[in-house]
Amino acid sequence: MAGKTVKAGIMDYQKIIERIAEDVSPLLDKGEVASYIPALAGVSPSKFGIAVATVRGECFTTGDASECFSIQSLSKVFTLAMVMDRIGDALWERVGREASGNPFNSLVQLEYEHGRPRNPFINAGALVVTDCIILENHDPMRDLRDFVRTCAGNNTIGYDESVALSEKETGHRNAALAHFLKSYGNLYNDPGRVLDVYYHQCSLSMSCKDLARAFLFLANGGTDPVNGNIVCGLRQAKRINALMQTCGLYDEGGEFAFRVGLPGKSGVGGGIVAVMPGELSIAVWSPGLNTAGNSLAGFKALELFTTYTSKSIF
Repeated sequence: MAGKTVKAGIMDYQKIIERIAEDVSPLLDKGEVASYIPALAGVSPSKFGIAVATVRGECFTTGDASECFSIQSLSKVFTLAMVMDRIGDALWERVGREASGNPFNSLVQLEYEHGRPRNPFINAGALVVTDCIILENHDPMRDLRDFVRTCAGNNTIGYDESVALSEKETGHRNAALAHFLKSYGNLYNDPGRVLDVYYHQCSLSMSCKDLARAFLFLANGGTDPVNGNIVCGLRQAKRINALMQTCGLYDEGGEFAFRVGLPGKSGVGGGIVAVMPGELSIAVWSPGLNTAGNSLAGFKALELFTTYTSKSIF
């Protein structure tokens, strides 16, 4: 929590994130909120929060780190973790593992590649993963919610129905992707059913503090370091981190690797979560987006974090 005193010899993450919040404040009115989802259009671009969770069980926060927001594509990491743990390598028969180099909702790429999405983090790939969630779970929305609650240690996390409805009413491109996948035989359930679960997973409402805690298993080889629960296997955790490194920021993944140097995942709600294996996870939230759909101030905050700590995976 904010103001926590760290032990001698341990980096003062509290001081660092407070410095970062001050440094990025001029950027907060420079980005554009994701107004193409009407329920997100009214979010104030002045919001900004950071939370750092360490494998030692510490948590440091500043700004709006306890305010909940729509996590959007950050949810794709949770669904991928569930599916990889349950069906293993069978997933890769339906989804690739390469960076797309194209917008996350590209119809052209999906048609060109005959209905096999380039990776599980672009929208088409995430729809295939959601299809697997439905196949593997009797009540997929409940099971996903409970999985996220367990990862975050917060039993109040839930779906924002207004966001899910807003996405359903305006998600014509996602609907097109789902029907494309179905036409190629790469969606086993009804497209409407898959889309409903997908819109709900994107509508999960969480805070930076929740997200940093929920991603902590990826900094600890698949095991929650706080309670010892095995969330996924070591092999799966390594591969999820690898996919976040190469595909987590869509067609800005190379820039993120260059400037930040950590596996990360973004969402158009303005959140980005990154993982420093063996040490911590960090979540930032700033709703103003850059032209690639990633948080403008959040991206810079993470770049400053690895600069000020002199830590990255490289």
